Amino acid sequence: MKTFLHWLLRLLYGLEAHNVSALDTPGPVLLLSNHVSWWDWLLLGVWLADDWRFVTSSTTAKVSSLHRRIMINRRTFPVDMNSPYALKRVAEYLQKGGRLVLFPEGRLSRTGSLMKLFEGTGFLIHKTQAKVITAYIRNAQRLPLSPNPGLKKWFPRISIHFSTALARPEQQHEQHVKPAEARSRLMEALQDQMTTQQFETEMAFGPATLPEAIMETARQHPGRVVLQDATMQQLSYGRLLAGAELLAKQWRRLPVAAHQRVGVLLPNVNAMPAAILSLWAADRIPAILNYSSGAATILTCARLAELKHIITSGTFVERLKLDLAPFKSAGIEIVFLEDARAAISPPQKVISGLRTFLDLRSRKCPSRATDTAVLLFTSGSEGNPKGVELTHRNLLANIRQMLSVTDLMDSDRFFNALPLFHSFGLTIGLLLPLVRGVFIFLYLSPLHYRVVPAAFYNLDCTVLFGTNTFLAGYGRKAHPYDFHALRYLFVGAEKVQESTTTLWMRKFGVRVLEGYGATECSPCLSANLPMNPRHGSAGQFLPGIEYRLDPVEGVADESGRVGRLFVRGPNIMRGYVNPEANAYFQALEGWYDTGDIVKVDADGFVFILGRLKRFAKISGEMVSLTAVEDALAGAFPQYGAKFAIAVIAKADEAKGEKLVAITNEPKLTLEEVRETIRARGLGNLALPREIKTVRELPYLGSGKVDHRELEKMV
Repeated sequence: MKTFLHWLLRLLYGLEAHNVSALDTPGPVLLLSNHVSWWDWLLLGVWLADDWRFVTSSTTAKVSSLHRRIMINRRTFPVDMNSPYALKRVAEYLQKGGRLVLFPEGRLSRTGSLMKLFEGTGFLIHKTQAKVITAYIRNAQRLPLSPNPGLKKWFPRISIHFSTALARPEQQHEQHVKPAEARSRLMEALQDQMTTQQFETEMAFGPATLPEAIMETARQHPGRVVLQDATMQQLSYGRLLAGAELLAKQWRRLPVAAHQRVGVLLPNVNAMPAAILSLWAADRIPAILNYSSGAATILTCARLAELKHIITSGTFVERLKLDLAPFKSAGIEIVFLEDARAAISPPQKVISGLRTFLDLRSRKCPSRATDTAVLLFTSGSEGNPKGVELTHRNLLANIRQMLSVTDLMDSDRFFNALPLFHSFGLTIGLLLPLVRGVFIFLYLSPLHYRVVPAAFYNLDCTVLFGTNTFLAGYGRKAHPYDFHALRYLFVGAEKVQESTTTLWMRKFGVRVLEGYGATECSPCLSANLPMNPRHGSAGQFLPGIEYRLDPVEGVADESGRVGRLFVRGPNIMRGYVNPEANAYFQALEGWYDTGDIVKVDADGFVFILGRLKRFAKISGEMVSLTAVEDALAGAFPQYGAKFAIAVIAKADEAKGEKLVAITNEPKLTLEEVRETIRARGLGNLALPREIKTVRELPYLGSGKVDHRELEKMV
């Protein structure tokens, strides 16, 4: 019967298993698997020897005779889940050398992703010293007998991936650890193992490039509406890919060799993802330019990237009031999308649509995983912008890292107002939902504080991205009900202020999930999650990321957990196009120097103390300007919603450097600033020596204060 079932499952679902030899591990051993469908026991069972037994609920078995026949037999180990002795019975069986299969979530996943793990699993591992084999059942959430609300298929391709047998992790000072704490740590380690296994499996067996990953999703539902912009035009996967193919034919006619860069200067509209996909189809590299940085900086970036062509829109250039003469003088040709579209005839559109419908499976991607997918530019807030080359592997790794730790569902709807020249807006706000297969609404500007909440509400969106600056603006203007459907609120790019998190919790009942990253990291390195948040931190590192902390002179650290952060992983960039910066990066042999001073606590949560460049050395000690700004944030509500304050460091003959507070409020006094900082518990070295007033603080397109420009102003 097992041989027949094995053959039948392979026929119906192409069922494959990897590292099956791990199942020969002698007992005591636990096989722990994700649980996404009613067929999981069968998918696993055909690979198991006869002495393996499934832990089942004797209570559930009483529902019907069919349940009883399936859940109580010689291949199961039924226990009364309501009995306090249930785990004791399981532990006794394991201690006798038994081999058991257990679904540690304790229930079927209602999201299709890994949910929280049942604490009793930690008790069993701690009590019995059993070895653990984890299993990742890939794609079974698409089966009709799966309770999640996502897309279902009668015959999805399914595979099972077994880990090697893992011994119980040793814990430091274990003799002094209380049993409850030991079990808790074991569960954290198990959760990490299972999410990391999912990430590594997807990297090894999933599509290798972004076009392939997007096309794989498109094949499953080509008619699904996946994009919409402020014009309210909707695009399905089929229309998006057909449009990209038509544009690709136009780009192939440009005098640009394969694997060469082509500039893209477009806002958050449907044409932007279409342009990116079309350049990939034409085997060109999109270099996405920051239109908010001004003509001079755009031209600097274009020269740095050695661009000969920039794709844009005539309407957008007119609204941006961009002078094209300097670009033409530099030998850069401006290619307007309006002209490219006009060159496409109606018959070509019909043929492309039919080809897309019939040809999704056979279409090949000209790129490889290690090829550069996009060229992005850093913000330039502390120096000239750097060009960052991110490969298909880099971006897909970051997407899969985020998908492995979140429970996104097919029904989720993304609202992305972050500009797509920003790595967070591009990777997490656009490419991730395109790969995952969920709806994205692209909005033109994150600065429309009244419009964004209303649009989010009207579109029934569930996922929002932002920075502290933008969230504070939305929080002030939005109706308390505008975000009632919000499931995930991811925030990055700058430190989230306490006043912002308090406002969102009190007004909307929403938890702000702060993360941390950099353009060079594709961008996400860590994130807080609903399953495991820690207030004030930037969350835990994502799967597959290694880190080290190098000591920093002048920064006190008795714990050994504070230092300059270096990271390494599959999401770290290929390199810079700037020769000097790239030479430094390559010399680190895979490590990326974030330039940030951080603290990583005993549980792995990251606390950002500030950029090294944003520390002042006063009387031989390092003082974080970011910490001083955080202390002042939200402290002066009497000056209104438009009040802003920042802190910079200036040279000082007596103490090396001094702090200067800069504000747009002329009534604010230095003594008010100093009293506030003292009240927040900061020392005398953190007190500004001066206060200066400007009409308006300069900001970058990402919402961060432009400290470089601010220093020039004062």
